[in-house]
Amino acid sequence: MLTLGMLAPAELGQRLHDGLTLRTGPFAYRIHSSCPPVAAGLAALYADFELEPEGGIADFHVHVQPVTGLRRWLGAQVEFRLDQHSPFLPLPANHAFALLEWGMNWCLASQANHYLLFHAAVLEKDGQCLVMPGDPGAGKSTLTAALMLSGWRLLSDEMAMIDRDDGQVAPLARPVSLKNQSIAIIRRFSPQAVLGEAARDTHKGTVSHLRASAASVTGQQQQARPTQLIFPRWHAGAPTQLAPVPKAQAFERLAGHAFNYSMLGRVGFELTAALIDSCGCWDFCYSDLAEGLATLDGLKS
Repeated sequence: MLTLGMLAPAELGQRLHDGLTLRTGPFAYRIHSSCPPVAAGLAALYADFELEPEGGIADFHVHVQPVTGLRRWLGAQVEFRLDQHSPFLPLPANHAFALLEWGMNWCLASQANHYLLFHAAVLEKDGQCLVMPGDPGAGKSTLTAALMLSGWRLLSDEMAMIDRDDGQVAPLARPVSLKNQSIAIIRRFSPQAVLGEAARDTHKGTVSHLRASAASVTGQQQQARPTQLIFPRWHAGAPTQLAPVPKAQAFERLAGHAFNYSMLGRVGFELTAALIDSCGCWDFCYSDLAEGLATLDGLKS
């Protein structure tokens, strides 16, 4: 098996020029880029990921390249394209790797409708599988990063993908997106954590991505059945508290985080209802990260 980390820098650059096919969970991305931040980010954060043979089939053909035409006079900018479609405005060249990550997420959210998709993190440990939807500023990614660095297997930071055949979550194990103060929090929490170069002054502030643990990448073909639905919320100075959420309310709140619930119709309703039925449903408020982790470690199915 060839992994990205086996490539020398020159070979990685050539493969990106020709099209490098990266396997992440059930999907293969064929990535084309001549942007140095893309090569550096992939080398730092995707070293353990499998590469498909050259010329193999890919689910998504994506490009992160310098803009051409009149926009090049506005300064060094890059754009993301899926095939020939560009869903985002161009960004500064030093945001190229962050743009690739956002574009890869967009591919799933807009195209992977053979799964029920939620904006949520998913982690598993000893058969306990947490699904954590995240409102902006709720601290989902910080909590996700700390759980992974404490021994939980990361399935996803951004996208819970529910298999329509069996209701299990398909893993991706891609890097965790950290923003602003979360970057320093995770550096203090785990000095050995591997973070990519920070992209500053993005529409989300400062963004850096955390490398998934080797165990998470190794386990990215192993699905997990959800056991706990957690709605996390960080509040400065708040005591750690886990409070049950009525299942009807949990259903409504979870559906609000879905990308394609309405599109799937009855299938979306039935899969969401089955997930709710199989899980304990909780509001989780915390301010102390260590206490929060201990609380989630103590959950019982």
